[in-house]
Order: sequence, then structure tokens, then C-alpha cells
Amino acid sequence: GVSSDEIDFRDELAGNPNALVEVMDVTIDSHVKRVFESTMRAFGTVDAVVNNAGLRQRDLYPPHGSVTLLDTEVGDWQRMFDTQVFGVVRVIKAFSAPMLANRRGSIINIGSSAWAGQNPDTREMPYKSAKGAVGTLTFYLAHELRPQNVAVNLLLPGHTRSTGSDEQERERAEIRSKLRPDAPPSSPLRMRPEHVVPLALFLADQDASGVTGQELSAVRWNEAQGLGAAEAWAYPPDVAARS
Repeated sequence: GVSSDEIDFRDELAGNPNALVEVMDVTIDSHVKRVFESTMRAFGTVDAVVNNAGLRQRDLYPPHGSVTLLDTEVGDWQRMFDTQVFGVVRVIKAFSAPMLANRRGSIINIGSSAWAGQNPDTREMPYKSAKGAVGTLTFYLAHELRPQNVAVNLLLPGHTRSTGSDEQERERAEIRSKLRPDAPPSSPLRMRPEHVVPLALFLADQDASGVTGQELSAVRWNEAQGLGAAEAWAYPPDVAARS
């Protein structure tokens, strides 16, 4: 019922013999175990994992997600960390087992830009703190799993038009205009979700003999590989609004 939510991923893959579609809550151990067992029955192994499940700030504070740290509640942090951080740990602990046995694999954690607090105006605690924890986890785990030849990397998407993004941007524009009434209005440049695919496929093919323990920006990587700068992957209405 909100913007950018018109595609049903399950329907898109229905009947595909090379795909297994399951639904799980990464905050529940039994869900992760059930889906791992289904994966092993279907494919016999796991070569790569992309940890993309997670709450966004606007899921806790709809529709804009902008809130001062002192206005948050501890329970909000607990819910965010249970998904963004502990959910990642649950999935890694389960799905890395075949990689360790085969001595090859790739774990890709999805981060967020400015996770070290470089852009505090967005007022995105506890989301950014959780992403900071995921970043630190990534670099520690890369060191730990190097002897087992398993790569672990942090993929940073650009500012992406995902579910509810239109509503978020409208509300955030109003907030910015109140906080900085003298500043000229600015239009967001959001990426289409598929802009992460080339980098995700590249990282999925890595092991610890290749790229590991790195933070990589999908926007910069695409441009460096000759796949187009940000405007080539951007949501067309945002590009038009800036012209």
C-alpha cells in the first residue's frame, strides 16, 4: 500500500526450478534453521549469502524515520539490533557451515553509507548504530574466516528507492525546510534497487584469496567498472526533477 511496493518477489520466481522461495523472520532461531534445512535439501550446499534483511528507520518511526537520539526508546534499539545485527549473526552462523566444510564461500553484508556518523543531520539512530555494528562485525569476521577461505565483505548501496521511500522523502523535505528555512530546496537522487546487482554478483564469486574484508560502494564500483555513474542507475523521476 506504499510506494515502490508493486512487485511481488515470490510471484516473480514462482515455478523457477533454480530458485527456492521461503519466508522467515531472522529474529527467530527456528525460522533460520528451517530455511537453512530447506536450502540444503534443495541445493545441497551454500556458496554465498547476502544479508539484506533488516528494519529501516522509517519502519520504527513512519513515515520519515527522522528522530533525535534522546527521543528514541531503548525498545526501539532492541528491535532494530535484533533484526539488523543479531539477525545477521543468526544467518551467518547457520548458512556458513557448508562454506567452512567446503573451504570456500562468500558472505555479503549490506551496510549503509555514513554508518560511522559522518552525516548526523539525517537523525537515524538507532538504524545507523546497527549498521555500524554490522560494519565492524564484517571486518572482524573476514579476519576470522580467512584461514577457511571464506570472504566477508560490506556492500554499501546508494540512496535507494525502496518501499515507502516516496513518503519518506516528502516528509524529510518538510523537516529540512523547517530546520533550515534559508537553505535552497534539494531533490533526492535515489538509485533503482538493481544498481547493487553487479557488485553483489562480483562479491558472491569471491573467496578469501580474492576480495575480502572490504567496504565497497555499489555506486562507485559501477562507475569504476564502466557500468555507468549514479545517473545511469537513478530513479528516472529523481533525475528529471534535478534537470
